[in-house]
Amino acid sequence: MRSLWDVPAPAKLNLFLHVVGRRPDGYHLLQSVFVMIDWADTLHFERRSDGRLSRHDLSAALPADDLCLRAARLLQAESGVSLGADISIDKQVPWGAGMGGGSSDAASTLLALNRLWHLDWPLSRLMPLGLKLGADVPFFLGGHNAWVEGIGEQLTPMDIPAQWLAVVKPAANIATQAIFTSPLLVRDTKAAILAGFLADAGIEKLLAGYGRNDLQPPAQAHSPEVAQAAKLLEERFGNSRMTGSGSAVFARAGKVEGKEFRGTERPPMATIPADLPPGWAGRMCRSLELHPLAGWASS
Repeated sequence: MRSLWDVPAPAKLNLFLHVVGRRPDGYHLLQSVFVMIDWADTLHFERRSDGRLSRHDLSAALPADDLCLRAARLLQAESGVSLGADISIDKQVPWGAGMGGGSSDAASTLLALNRLWHLDWPLSRLMPLGLKLGADVPFFLGGHNAWVEGIGEQLTPMDIPAQWLAVVKPAANIATQAIFTSPLLVRDTKAAILAGFLADAGIEKLLAGYGRNDLQPPAQAHSPEVAQAAKLLEERFGNSRMTGSGSAVFARAGKVEGKEFRGTERPPMATIPADLPPGWAGRMCRSLELHPLAGWASS
């Protein structure tokens, strides 16, 4: 195998995000449910014999040292492999959105190069590398929608029915640090117990809009565009919520009918306005039950 083409890296949304405490080292303790959506980047990999790692941007220009290259270097160093790769990225997931685009690229890079370099590492060896790269990377490696705790590294897979989600990304990009240092951030939301949550019709609650995003008030204070996007979706779909630390906002737009997605289900009648402000992006997305690369590394 000398190349892998059209490798997907899907984005995620936080159905809710509660800050339940803070560790002595300053890291915030979270509870959330992550779901993957079909808004995705696409990566292509070609094996090199000279050990060089090179990235080629097919759409938006990425930072010189992005998470994708860092993931490739880390796997190369940890495995001692002498091979390299040309990595091409068609970047479609917006930056600074709270949708995990960079983390997803890193996870897909680890999974793809694990195959391309014939390392055949199991997930148990890739997961610690993912955590070194960022708290969201293990989620994408795991391949399942999940109940998330700790700083993002404690994952419990969840089966969540497919749903339509309207997603709007304002032009503003928000630095995560600015949100977590804001005096407006609530840091003591009562933690839920997963077993009790599930026993009390938790999945139905999630689909109906359980919880909130504790990061949204400081994000809206930081950028009025977040509040503007939330109001737009609220008026159109009757609900809205920011994902991650922003600035993307989403709305629940109904369940996907049918157990398996075959590209034939009709999206909801309500749609995202075509006349979004300049620099904004919007898309009607479908949640994914599994990561497209689930099974690329043995458990």
